[in-house]
Amino acid sequence: MGKFCRSIITGVLASSIMLLSSMPHAEAQELNFGIISTETSQNLKDIWKPLLEDMEKETGLKVNAFFASDYAGIVTGMQYNKVQLAWYGGKSAKEAVDRADGEVFAQVVHANGAGGYYSHLLAHKDSPLNNEKDLLAQAKNLTFGNGDPNSTSGFLVPGYYVFAINNVDPKVIFKRTLNSNHEANALSVANKQIDVGTCNSEVLERLEKTQPDKRALLKVIWTSPLIPSDPLVWRKDLPAATKEKVKKFILSYGQEGRPNVEREKAVLKALQYSSFRASSNDQLLPIRQLELFREKGSIESNPNISAADKQMKIKDIDANLAALNARMEELGHAKK
Repeated sequence: MGKFCRSIITGVLASSIMLLSSMPHAEAQELNFGIISTETSQNLKDIWKPLLEDMEKETGLKVNAFFASDYAGIVTGMQYNKVQLAWYGGKSAKEAVDRADGEVFAQVVHANGAGGYYSHLLAHKDSPLNNEKDLLAQAKNLTFGNGDPNSTSGFLVPGYYVFAINNVDPKVIFKRTLNSNHEANALSVANKQIDVGTCNSEVLERLEKTQPDKRALLKVIWTSPLIPSDPLVWRKDLPAATKEKVKKFILSYGQEGRPNVEREKAVLKALQYSSFRASSNDQLLPIRQLELFREKGSIESNPNISAADKQMKIKDIDANLAALNARMEELGHAKK
């Protein structure tokens, strides 16, 4: 083959590749919507199903609810494209962004208008424990129900504010430590199967309606600072046309002027939401700060790390924290 022919073929191939790369991806026909396991799958299915059915009807996409036994299962599902869209907590959303090609595009707005929710430690109403100081003082005699390791309110937030700040490890200080979801922890405390458990304000509010007798047996002995409300995350490689349809539906759902607005408001109320608003990965900055703070405290208190290694590791963490703080200041969310 002559140089001229090869040049023509090469040019045609290059033009074809450029044309294909510039063409928009075909629109998706089906989406799996991941739902983290804050409580039983049946409970979650009941409250999310109406919204997913409305999404399916309005977007023309087939929308399937996707459940897993733990938070990591939803992150892994997104990583391997078994999940294209998901409701996460902050920590699990961070995992999805960092290792599952995820991107935050929306954030829930709670029914009471709050910009977030709270992590709690629960004890039985008859327990002598009344605050985190009592908890830490009695830890060696207590069974503790921790949250899923990828839960923001069940694990990360109490892990930092209750344990890391006090230089203790919940896996070490308690007589026994278990991990479960919010609802299971609350019911285990109510039934005196564990002494203290992590939970959050959303699940407690739902228990007041679904199992008021059990809720009456619980008392809150610790409450966290406000946690930013939950994000919705999609895979970054979703076709643009699909993203546009999904985002338009989510951000308009339950808004005045829609044909079925009262029904949609009722669906959102069952989820304990009033609406959704646009968001981005920047929503996860406080979560990243918490994880770094906790990691720093763990390194500082670890007697098995040499002074030189500690200094090096802490220097790296401080540099990462400085970058996060700068970004927070840029967004107007600097610490007061």
